[in-house]
Amino acid sequence: MARPLVALVGRPNVGKSTLFNRLVGERRAIVFDEPGTTRDRTYGETDWNGREFDVVDTGGLQSEAEIAASGTADIARGTRDQAQLAIDESDVIVFVTDSRDGLIPTDEEVADILRRSHKPVILAVNKAESAARRDDALEFYALGLGDPIPVSAYHGHGVGDLLDAIVRALPPAPEEEEEDVPKIAIVGRPNVGKSTLLNALLGQQRAIVSAVAGTTRDPIDTPFEWEGQRLILIDTAGIRRRGRVEHGAIEQYSVIRSMKAIGRCDVALLVIDVTEGLTAQDLHIAGYVQEEGKGIVVVVNKWDAIEKDTHTMDEFREEAARALDFMPYAPLVFTSALQGQRVAKVPEAALEVLAERERRVSTAQLNKTLRAAFVDHPPATKRDRPLRFYYATQPRTGPPTFVLFVNDPKLVHFGYRRYLENQIRAEFGFIGTPIRLSFRGRGEE
Repeated sequence: MARPLVALVGRPNVGKSTLFNRLVGERRAIVFDEPGTTRDRTYGETDWNGREFDVVDTGGLQSEAEIAASGTADIARGTRDQAQLAIDESDVIVFVTDSRDGLIPTDEEVADILRRSHKPVILAVNKAESAARRDDALEFYALGLGDPIPVSAYHGHGVGDLLDAIVRALPPAPEEEEEDVPKIAIVGRPNVGKSTLLNALLGQQRAIVSAVAGTTRDPIDTPFEWEGQRLILIDTAGIRRRGRVEHGAIEQYSVIRSMKAIGRCDVALLVIDVTEGLTAQDLHIAGYVQEEGKGIVVVVNKWDAIEKDTHTMDEFREEAARALDFMPYAPLVFTSALQGQRVAKVPEAALEVLAERERRVSTAQLNKTLRAAFVDHPPATKRDRPLRFYYATQPRTGPPTFVLFVNDPKLVHFGYRRYLENQIRAEFGFIGTPIRLSFRGRGEE
């Protein structure tokens, strides 16, 4: 199931990025004591009291007068628009203010924006390290957004109370679906042909069960059947340019839609525009797919729009292999969704990846392969201690996960982990799906 999304919103330099880093438990957002440091949105995952949710850090919201006086109006408006897009997609908003500055007119303008969102808003008054500052937080009652929660993101004071409030405001956890129908998400940047691909797939008329539209914030789920296999297609194509939203902002907007769909799917169809090649944003989305442990098929779309010769496809495969070196297992399907060319190859590839995600390897076969790998290429000795392998097992699938029992997990070098993964793939396949390797000391559960 998709995790709820919590957006951190406020004017510049109130400590949103510091609070983000505190909530997700790592220094992921760039923190610098200068207004406007955070321009793009940063995402992270956290949990509290058994509830998992995503957090998005946003750039500062400024008044129109402040934007005009900033000297970088285009950047400031783009930052504001990105923050607005995060507000639109979020389930809960944390409005971060600054107890040192007190309540200022820009805070009131931000409060007006948040009230119009009709989302649950939690008011966090940051930099409240002292008792006097916590008392100053009472001033923010005037915003009419409920009880202000004094926090110090830098020191961690009050963050537990803030997390309690966030969890209370989250939507109810969805119940598990009665029937486990595999889900295929169509993800990617805007204007790469996701909607066209969806329409082409449904136009095959194999057996469309029904079409159920979600809300304006949610992707569209379409039950679909291919060669007797029931599937659900998750469409994330409903991204439209609005107002003064900059191209860069809409690119960021595509990530949040893709993230939510990836969290719900079994296999992601990453649609790219061959006329533009693999962009940094395509790679960001691919990275999310890998982090979430989902299967992937890279759909190289608009193949009809480029000049080709007998070497073009092989050259693009080589280019893609270099760009996607972190997931060499990802299959490529070349299509023209507009012309309907090779569209049938897409669900075929997705079904193959689904089967690979559920593949189980017998313990005997697995250990035979790994023992041979250790003999053919012994690990380097570290601290005068050799890494010794005892046995391995596969406890789960989706993604396939392997536990290797060794004398000391600390002796496993990253390069050797990659080597073992490659040996497993060479023997058993696992096309289109990440695999997980976990190393345990002998005697550990």
